[in-house]
Formats: sequence, structure tokens, C-alpha cells
Amino acid sequence: MDQDPAVQAFLQCRNLLFAIVYDMLGSVADTEDVLQETWLAWARRAATALAVENPRAYLVRSAVHQALARRSAIERRKETYFGPWLPEPLVCSPGQAHETAESVSYAMLVVLETLTPLERAVFVLAEVFGYPHPEIAAILGKQPAAVRQVAHRARKHVQARRPRFPADPQVREQVTERFVAALLGGDLAAFLRLLAPEVTVWTDGGGAARMSGLRGVQPRDRVARMLAVGSFRPRPAVDCVYRSVNGDLSVVLLSAGSPFAVLMLDLAPGDGTVTGVYAVTNPGKLTHVR
Repeated sequence: MDQDPAVQAFLQCRNLLFAIVYDMLGSVADTEDVLQETWLAWARRAATALAVENPRAYLVRSAVHQALARRSAIERRKETYFGPWLPEPLVCSPGQAHETAESVSYAMLVVLETLTPLERAVFVLAEVFGYPHPEIAAILGKQPAAVRQVAHRARKHVQARRPRFPADPQVREQVTERFVAALLGGDLAAFLRLLAPEVTVWTDGGGAARMSGLRGVQPRDRVARMLAVGSFRPRPAVDCVYRSVNGDLSVVLLSAGSPFAVLMLDLAPGDGTVTGVYAVTNPGKLTHVR
């Protein structure tokens, strides 16, 4: 049986829509909700028999507007959130196809949280997906000149906070393996060798999970001591498994086979020292982790 044209058009665009919306929201759950809303709007449009000349452009525009509305709700949610807010990690098992090859790194997602919703939408569309400014203006219902100004402001903001070149994947693998070995062994000396002189540490438990109190930029010795005494593995019989998180090798901590924390490392592009440790332990942000 031939597939309904409206269903076929949506499925052909679904990965693209997921990628754009997730990069705008930093939440798998909210992204899935937006995609459901986009599908319902598309199905209603198809039911009217009104022709759409470019289904892909129509669906992207619809999803972006839905995401902007959802982003406003997320910002309100953050105002009453307990402790630091980190994006929901997009986790894949080894060998599993990533939901979207265009998804930015986790550290970049953290930076994108500091942009306004409009700046983030423009940055994602322009810098991640390569949409030209006139096309972004059409998607957002803005003037091209205004979009160029927003894009310049967002790009400048991001470049000031992120290195231009990412760490080499082989270096990341080696550093992550040494980090896990030090974590499981409580090896203070190993952590002192791995960490940069100052390390950014963020822990997101959302008030539902206990985690160490270090936040923001910290001296290497303080972070090393925290890691060595097991602050990121407060449960017995903890297992560490490697997973791809937003395209980078990262660590998932499990207790009795269930994930209770995801650790992401930010590495200096030159020497591969650990410049950032991000830990998500909020159960609500780990529901998609397997």
C-alpha cells in the first residue's frame, strides 16, 4: 500500500526537524513534543487539501515557530529550577546511528543556553545548518537585515566562549578512558594530570538527586579531590559505560543496571586537558538514556 503523501513528506523531514528543534531547545522530551505538534499542524493542513509547494520549507518553518514558543516555556521553567540548568544529553549506544549528525557538541549546547531564544534560533539555522540569512528571515518572519544583526551578535557571543577547533576524537577517547579509570580507582594523582589548571564544573540534579556542590570555575586540586573521593558516584556497585553524547564519547554511570548520571568532558583542543566537567543526574533528564 502506498504511503500517504503527507506522512511521507513528514517522515522524510523528521530527522532534520528533530536536529533543528533539539539544538534550539536542548531537550529530547520537549523536542519530541514539538515534533508531535508540528505533525498535527501538518496533518490538519493536508486534510484541507491546500497544496504546499515546498513541504520541507513549510515543516521547518512550523517546527521553528513551535520551538520558539516552547523555548519561552523552558525559560520560565528555568527561573524556578533548583540549581544549575544543563541541557538534556542526547545519548546513543556504541554503533547506534546518531539521531542527527548535525547536533552540536554538549559544551556548545551549554553556551547556546546563554543566548536569547531568537539568537539561538538564528545561530542554529545559520551556523549549524547553513541556512542563508534571507531564508532564515522568511522562516522567522523577520527582515534580512535584522537577521544579519542577530546572527552577528550570536556568533560573536559564542566565539568568545568556545574554542574554534574541537578536540581530536582519538585524544578524547584516550582522555575519557583515563578519566573513567581515575574515577573508578579514586586516583587523585591521575586527576591532577588530566585536569587543566582551572576547570569548569556544572552538576544538574534538579533538586531530585544529590551531587557535589562545586559549580563554575574551580582550581584543579579542588576538582581532583572531589572526583577522587567519589562525589560523582555516590552509590555502591557503580558501573561506567561509554556512550556517544551529542556526538562525543562520554560516560554514563549505572547502579544496578539503571543510569543515574551522564558525565560529559570538555577538552582543550591543544593538549587535551579537561577544561570542563558536566554532570546530569536529574532523573527527568535521563529518561531517554539507555
